Amino acid sequence: MWAPWYRISFPKAVGRFFKKYARFDGRASRSEYWWWVLANGIVFVVLYAVLFAFIVATGDTTTTSSATGVQASTNSTSPLIAIPGVLFILWGLATLIPGLALSWRRLHDANFAGPFWFLVFVPVGGIVVFVMTLLESKPEGQRFDQPERG
Repeated sequence: MWAPWYRISFPKAVGRFFKKYARFDGRASRSEYWWWVLANGIVFVVLYAVLFAFIVATGDTTTTSSATGVQASTNSTSPLIAIPGVLFILWGLATLIPGLALSWRRLHDANFAGPFWFLVFVPVGGIVVFVMTLLESKPEGQRFDQPERG
């Protein structure tokens, strides 16, 4: 589990993501990282679609006009919108730490220290981290491995 798995399949990459939930040591291959990014993106698109469908299906707009010609519109949505909203928040919270850990392991595989991830909080730092995750694996990244942990 400590070594990167090169050319991993989609389902195995997703399973490995959850097995290495909060492991910040070791390395993650590009395929391991990008398969998870795809899976997470699919989940977020589905949750956004469900949220949007709930808004459209349960939304109600009321327009009123007065004798002076002033019109007012009010929008209201059903409390059911909370269901996909809560699912969206739960998914984000459940994958926050493992996503960060996977990003750190990916940076390790490209021979960068994990804390470089914090560049995402600096203007254009997110682009720098994105490029770093695209880089090839480097043998020097083995310095981050801890085989004794399993």
